[in-house]
Amino acid sequence: MKHDFQYIDESFADVQLLHYKVEGFDELTLQQKELIYYLSEAALYGRDILFDQNGKYNLRIRKMLEAIHMANGIDKETENYKALEVYLKRIWFSNGIHHHYSYEKFTPGFSADYLRSLIKMVDPINLPLEVGQDVDSFCDEIFPVIFDSTIDAKRVNQSESEDLLLTSASNYYDGVSQSEAEAFYQVQKDYSDKTPVMYGLNSRLVKENGILKEKVWKSGGLYSDAIDKILYWLKKAKTVAENEKQIAVIQKLIEFYETGNLKLFDEYSILWVDDVESHVDFNNGFIETYGDPLGYKASWESIVNFKDLVATYRTKIISENAQWFEDHSPVNSRFKKKEVKGVSAKVITAAILSGDLYPASAIGINLPNSDWIRSVHGSKSVTIGNLTEALKKAAHGNGFMKEFVYSQKELELIDKYNDLTNDLHTDLHECLGHGSGMILPSTDPDALKSYGATIEEARADLFGLYYMADSKLVDLNLLPDSEAYKAQYYTYMMNGLMTQLVRIDLGKELEEAHMRNRALIAYWVYEHGKENNVVEFVKKDSKTYVRINDYAALRSLFGDLLAEIQRIKSEGDYETAKRLVEKYAVKINPALHKEVKERYEKLNLTPYKGFVNPQYIAEWDSDGKLKDVKITYREGFTEQMLRYGKEYSILPPINK
Repeated sequence: MKHDFQYIDESFADVQLLHYKVEGFDELTLQQKELIYYLSEAALYGRDILFDQNGKYNLRIRKMLEAIHMANGIDKETENYKALEVYLKRIWFSNGIHHHYSYEKFTPGFSADYLRSLIKMVDPINLPLEVGQDVDSFCDEIFPVIFDSTIDAKRVNQSESEDLLLTSASNYYDGVSQSEAEAFYQVQKDYSDKTPVMYGLNSRLVKENGILKEKVWKSGGLYSDAIDKILYWLKKAKTVAENEKQIAVIQKLIEFYETGNLKLFDEYSILWVDDVESHVDFNNGFIETYGDPLGYKASWESIVNFKDLVATYRTKIISENAQWFEDHSPVNSRFKKKEVKGVSAKVITAAILSGDLYPASAIGINLPNSDWIRSVHGSKSVTIGNLTEALKKAAHGNGFMKEFVYSQKELELIDKYNDLTNDLHTDLHECLGHGSGMILPSTDPDALKSYGATIEEARADLFGLYYMADSKLVDLNLLPDSEAYKAQYYTYMMNGLMTQLVRIDLGKELEEAHMRNRALIAYWVYEHGKENNVVEFVKKDSKTYVRINDYAALRSLFGDLLAEIQRIKSEGDYETAKRLVEKYAVKINPALHKEVKERYEKLNLTPYKGFVNPQYIAEWDSDGKLKDVKITYREGFTEQMLRYGKEYSILPPINK
């Protein structure tokens, strides 16, 4: 047990775990602490939903391994057992048996015979067996999923030549082909509806007796056990909400969970966007669609937070000038919003993370994702300040920049400005990028299909990159001078062209939407700037580096690509989206990949970071009235995972 706060918790495989500090929690009112406590409980009870969404065997495998970990009489000092521990930690971190970023299935460092011997040492009552199932038949069912590399090989497959559903292990569809799913939702859409729901967002699409049907995630439906617990704590939270607007937000979310009605989810989203006064805020629900190869189904996530009032100054300035940024965007005027509505932005302090935001988390969020709500009602953007602070602390002095940055000139630029420009680019990406532009009334919001997520992330990144170099940011005192933006340009290009490859195994392609987005941007501007040598690869001491020769020309190229990406989004140009992604964002130069991996490995760093939550302890008086909520950082990652498995694992191992 840890008694003093420290950022770094532990490392294993390709992951480093960090604590994040919840500065300001002790200064909150008792009512605000109570609200955070109830919302945190609602967040943690949804954790198992994501495990099941990520793969139908995930909960059974996790519960089986946790039972082994807790069993007596097992020699835990052997190399086999240590490999099993790492395997379990990777499953905890990724919310399933596939890598959280590359989507590849983990390869166990132990044998099937060894695992079977351990399972037989566990009391069967502690194993996730089906009724009437014995240990051997359980092993026969589960082991191919764990040990056969050809079964459920990828959680999300994005290979254009294959059926994306039948070759993906994610649990959003059952027995349904890609063409069947696309046809099912195409028929549902009413193109005369100016306020369409996000079809299929909160359901599993299955085929039963040859008929396609949706199993909706709601109270009384799929995942009901967990959702009912979420509802219990949301109803408690409503009793201590800060104001009438927040009460309305929570009540509408309750109604959505009770019914599964996506119209109610849109109503909740509108109320949530409109609540800009509450100090404590949260999201809880089926939000992001990256885990569905077709981009319909949303993974479950939650974050509870409160405003960082000092740091919010930066995002406040950006949101107040949203119309100026929209008007001066390099995109065609046909695709610009004539009136930017409801853009609110803030820097927040995360209080708890769960679901698809835990242990790995975004550092910025812009919601809701509905295009029509963004257009009519606006959006709410946040930068998660205490997570970015933890990441900065962990990266300080780790040798990465010195190894991959071209020269001392760039190193000095990065050292002076990079923390600031990284935060600012995140703000621009979330606050304005995702909320900018508009799709044409005749365009299907799902027209880009499996390429939609990559295009949308590229659009937001490019918006931020283009404006990073604008003198407007200096005029607004968001950047100190006209040189600062170069730090962001250099690190972005270095990452997109080279260093993000440290996260990919040799011989693999880029799959994840954010990685594809960065590669698309970097390689597109690299190729289109070749004639004028805007950006180049150079060799120094037999090592490859990125050198930027013309920062102004690079900005112009970012603007050109932003205009084209916005056109693709606005018009729903699937063929051009496909061509751009497949040409620039998928394939990897094997020689460069090998070199980057070898150089990185010598640094003894981990490419992925995640977080350990604080623990909130409620203190009650003899009458059952809350006296205080204490925060502690004493739990390590393994302790936290085992406690969550014991206290919050409410779903059955098999959810049909």
